[in-house]
Amino acid sequence: MRSRIMVVDDAEVNRELLREILEDEYIVDTAEDGEDAVRKLQGYHSEMAALLLDLQMPKMDGFAVIGEMERNGWLQKIPVLIISSMRAVEIENKCFDLGVSDFIRKPFDPSIVKNRIRNAVQLFGYKEQLEQKVEEQTATLKKQNQIIEMQAEKLKEAVPFNKLMMQYQAAIMEIETKLKVLNMEFSQEYNRNPFESIKSRLKTPESIFEKMARKGYPITVENMELLLSDVAGVRVICSFPDDIYRLKELLIKQDDIVLLREKDYIKNPKTNGYRSLHLIVNVPIFLSNEKKYMKVEVQFRTIAMDFWASLEHKLKYKKNVDNPEEIGRQLRACAESSAELDYRMQKIRNKIDKSKG
Repeated sequence: MRSRIMVVDDAEVNRELLREILEDEYIVDTAEDGEDAVRKLQGYHSEMAALLLDLQMPKMDGFAVIGEMERNGWLQKIPVLIISSMRAVEIENKCFDLGVSDFIRKPFDPSIVKNRIRNAVQLFGYKEQLEQKVEEQTATLKKQNQIIEMQAEKLKEAVPFNKLMMQYQAAIMEIETKLKVLNMEFSQEYNRNPFESIKSRLKTPESIFEKMARKGYPITVENMELLLSDVAGVRVICSFPDDIYRLKELLIKQDDIVLLREKDYIKNPKTNGYRSLHLIVNVPIFLSNEKKYMKVEVQFRTIAMDFWASLEHKLKYKKNVDNPEEIGRQLRACAESSAELDYRMQKIRNKIDKSKG
């Protein structure tokens, strides 16, 4: 089936010339001015594959037609090629800014006319396919999110799930207590604190369900406890890098703490510049009828590392960011600078401590 094209020009000779060039490949409609073109588009714009448009016409010129197409939402669906003998740069730029696809110059060269139209129609076809695919993926993602939310609501109502969340909360409290005791001891013995603050969090039911589904795990309370290591999280913010390692050693050498896994992103930063020390530990909680070990993820960062990570996270999930590669490069440079600052400040502190001694 041939595609439909409209030629809009007040000169009959131009309309007929373009009809002769195109009628073997397309159904060619014509309009003698802008008003005629808009009236016809209102009737069958959904069938239109391309619009060839003169700029200088009586009643309604080409710019007014483009404006009407924009207002009606047709410009995003129909490629517009300007028929013109003018070669003024400012006119061309104005047309491209308005959303015009290309120009067809007078006098007409049949092969150039056909190729320019063919390219414009194909480009819009690819664009439409891409938009449709994005819409389908968005709909699928929305459906998945709805499923996750529904399942999360069911989890919230399940007694075993709420019991498990209570146990993870108890494990967080155990870790926080151990760290706070160490902090009190340091304050008493050395007149300084090894960390500035502690933050904690439990994964939300939505986040737990999404991660289990993404990894292909059967979604049961037993599997959550067995297969996930980061449901309970504690973040410890220190002033200096050596405080991180000192505090880590003091924590894991306690006889009821079991170190399961360690990832040192301070000595081996991620490619984006991220730095932090991650531990997965087992910590006992004491319930009314049992002693039970629970997994907790403990992250150690300096103040600078934590600030950088928070900023990177916000920027990472912003939409429509211009030049993301350059932003990523600058973030990596900032990570290097903040790490250098951490160690310079640590050296200054060490000099002060020695001078006091």
